[in-house]
Amino acid sequence: MRIYVVDNGGQWTHREWRVLRDLNVDAKIVENSTPLSFFKDVDAVVLSGGAPSIFYDKDKLGLQEKYLDELDIPILGICVGAQLIAEHFDGKCGPAKYPEYGKTEVEIIDHNELFEGIPDRIVVWESHNDEIKDQGILIPLAKSQNCRYQAVKHPSRPIYGVQFHPEVEHTQYGEEIFRNFLKLLKK
Repeated sequence: MRIYVVDNGGQWTHREWRVLRDLNVDAKIVENSTPLSFFKDVDAVVLSGGAPSIFYDKDKLGLQEKYLDELDIPILGICVGAQLIAEHFDGKCGPAKYPEYGKTEVEIIDHNELFEGIPDRIVVWESHNDEIKDQGILIPLAKSQNCRYQAVKHPSRPIYGVQFHPEVEHTQYGEEIFRNFLKLLKK
């Protein structure tokens, strides 16, 4: 199993890679400008969190929209990666009314394959100024008191986005979220 973690300059990109490696995945961090041809033998992609603002710096997110259009494999977007997914599929993102940092309680509203076996409420780690304001064609999966779209899913493709950071120790059930994502590769 081979997964590329697409680097958006996030402070925890290496942790996403490490969680996957610890789950016995052949994971590699690649730049967000990596040509599509380099993804031919990849089983899934993680779009990392990062410093670019989806609202102000979308041009710094490289070729990721092309990956969303051309790759027919599971994709998990984290933080700005989730925001990019939402924008790409007719959603809207922008500055959060209440930016979230640190621990936040999230309510799972759809226990689909990404949240299978995870309780209705979990504490997650947040680090975002921007957020998904409208989900577009995506299906909402989780919310918090200040953010309506903590997690979303494409209606017909294995594309998911989470506003929070499942790769850090402070997020409850973070490893299980990654395990659930990996189960998609076996379908």
